[in-house]
Amino acid sequence: MPKFNRIHLVVLDSVGIGAAPDANNFVNAGVPDGASDTLGHISKSVGLNVPNMAKLGLGNIPRETPLKTVPAESNPTGYATKLEEVSLGKDTMTGHWEIMGLNITEPFDTFWNGFPEEILTKIEEFSGRKVIREANKPYSGTAVIDDFGPRQMETGELIIYTSADPVLQIAAHEDIIPLDELYRICEYARSITLERPALLGRIIARPYVGEPGNFTRTANRRDLAVSPFAPTVLDKLNEAGIDTYAVGKINDIFNGAGINHDMGHNKSNSHGIDTLIKTMGLPEFQEGFSFTNLVDFDALYGHRRNAHGYRDCLHEFDERLPEIMAAMREDDLLLITADHGNDPTYAGTDHTREYIPLLAYSPSFKGNGLIPVGHFADISATIADNFDVETAMIGESFLNKLV
Repeated sequence: MPKFNRIHLVVLDSVGIGAAPDANNFVNAGVPDGASDTLGHISKSVGLNVPNMAKLGLGNIPRETPLKTVPAESNPTGYATKLEEVSLGKDTMTGHWEIMGLNITEPFDTFWNGFPEEILTKIEEFSGRKVIREANKPYSGTAVIDDFGPRQMETGELIIYTSADPVLQIAAHEDIIPLDELYRICEYARSITLERPALLGRIIARPYVGEPGNFTRTANRRDLAVSPFAPTVLDKLNEAGIDTYAVGKINDIFNGAGINHDMGHNKSNSHGIDTLIKTMGLPEFQEGFSFTNLVDFDALYGHRRNAHGYRDCLHEFDERLPEIMAAMREDDLLLITADHGNDPTYAGTDHTREYIPLLAYSPSFKGNGLIPVGHFADISATIADNFDVETAMIGESFLNKLV
């Protein structure tokens, strides 16, 4: 009999809580990540008002300097800590895969100077469309369509660009390059980037609509990921016949491995929360695990270095947190965490190597307080412990600390 019949894990994409011990080994536009602090710098520079997360213990998490505008609670309603990354990376897939128990010892390939000509030529030959060479570099996803969307509408050329992540992204106006064609080109790009020297975590289709000066990316995004290189706790749950529900881009990140209920992509954080609450209310979801990613923090504000927007996005989540908690059953456990940092006050536009926060809440809790500082994979070990399945490669359970 599990301690908690259902566990709901929510990843606030990129909401780090201070530089990791090895942060100076990772750089951002030539600047080591050692001074990065996503939540700390937002709180200090533009203020942060998240009373519901504070009530769970966000301000109690050990830091060299307390969060400036998030007070510690004398009697929090949950448990809190911060977790350190073991894997060699600071990207979405590395973070999520480690949260589910894997140790990534060889990072995926990134292309700060753009993709090699060989890859672009192969895509051109397959698609019959030219690639805009000037876009072939790390680029903001909205800026790249502003800069090259008008040209694409005139010529039908492909907009291929990358980011700080190990990804190849193809932006296409839906009226110029139909979705089916875009997806087919992305599937081909996936087939030629499965091994070094171009081992990419994801190929991302980035469709958009509109007119020059008023382009908008649509919800028809599609991520084509590589499968995890070893079984994760998701696989262990699935093999044991336990329901696993994916909300947002989770199914893409794991290439479907271990997921038996895909609830679809999110149009926004708010839509993702709606989907999570709907999932929690499904009559057939009596026991199991839900895994949600809310990406707007990262995609809309972190990479764009928009501290005010990031803060407002955190406020919006915090305002809706009581709705999530109200949808919980007495024997549910809610875990709120992140997958890496993306300090909007920092150099460059890359992710930042940071600790991630962990907040735990259940209506059944009798106690509260701090969990010892651990590692990302401790989350998966705790989930495995609860449902009595094997752990993955790494991780130590903190289940017995939740009382």
